[in-house]
Amino acid sequence: MDVLVLIGRVLFAALFLNSAVGHLTHTQAMAGYAASKKVPSPKAAVLASGVVQGVGALMILLGVWPDLGALLLVLFLVPTAVLMHDFWAAPDGEARQNEMIQFLKDIALAGAALMLMAFFAHVDTDLGLTLTGSLFSID
Repeated sequence: MDVLVLIGRVLFAALFLNSAVGHLTHTQAMAGYAASKKVPSPKAAVLASGVVQGVGALMILLGVWPDLGALLLVLFLVPTAVLMHDFWAAPDGEARQNEMIQFLKDIALAGAALMLMAFFAHVDTDLGLTLTGSLFSID
């Protein structure tokens, strides 16, 4: 089971690490898009979200308080879904459908991250291949 969970952690973290690199290397372009969505302080928001994604993903990948890493991703994903993918305000059907897909993807990933947080908090040190145990404890 340890190896399967490690493979799952690698696959899950890869998405967020890639996104974090994009946020930190293409900040100006992403800040322009964030500004068009009326995000306050768009450049700072893009940089902060890149750091949160990177830190959360690395914590899950390396198994350093992975429950906290998963929680960081939840705290990134839910506001991102609401602020960046407001399908209810899209001007036409195609844009509405695209935004709804992205909204639902972010919400689904938030659900997966929340389950991952609960999983790590429940098993704590019983699951190998992590550098630390969980920060939280759920019995």
